[in-house]
Amino acid sequence: MVGMKTKTLLMFGIVSPLLFWFTTLVCGIILENYSHLSNMVSELGAMGTKTQYIFTAGLVLSSILNVFFGIGLWRMGKALNLTIIPIVLIFCYSFLSGPAIFAMPHKLHGVWFGFMLIMVAPFFALVQWRKQEQLLKIRWVAILSFAIMMLGFLVFFPDTLSDYFGLKQRFLYLGWSVWSIFLSYRFLKLEKDRKVE
Repeated sequence: MVGMKTKTLLMFGIVSPLLFWFTTLVCGIILENYSHLSNMVSELGAMGTKTQYIFTAGLVLSSILNVFFGIGLWRMGKALNLTIIPIVLIFCYSFLSGPAIFAMPHKLHGVWFGFMLIMVAPFFALVQWRKQEQLLKIRWVAILSFAIMMLGFLVFFPDTLSDYFGLKQRFLYLGWSVWSIFLSYRFLKLEKDRKVE
């Protein structure tokens, strides 16, 4: 990991969310009568399901790849003299491995709220990297991904889209995916220009 080039680490910002979506889609196909619109994501890895171990492996691997991505961002942040809080918040997604390992309905399944801090990463980037906007060019994607992730709060309003809990929950993952993939793309371009090792 330490020996990996920054470019390789940054690519994991694309691979990690794609692996998450691939895992959930495959598990959803395997489970009969599962609906991505109405069922919870955690149901794909619930204890005793045919997909429990596929789901756990996919999400844990996605979380590990996200850590590698965060290290790549950390290197770029140091090279560009960026405030680190938006980068530290990227690591919060990796807390998702907790609910994956402690499958529903395990008593520890619901205590891993750290990953939800990923929701504020685009907001902190907007505020703390505003002076570097001309270089980074992240403003509009940060706003878009933050807005999509905020739609995830609809899970706390059961009467809104009441038949679509799965959709409401997936807004969080979609917003994170947009943010992670775009950051990977932008910082890969910056790395190419600056050749950060």
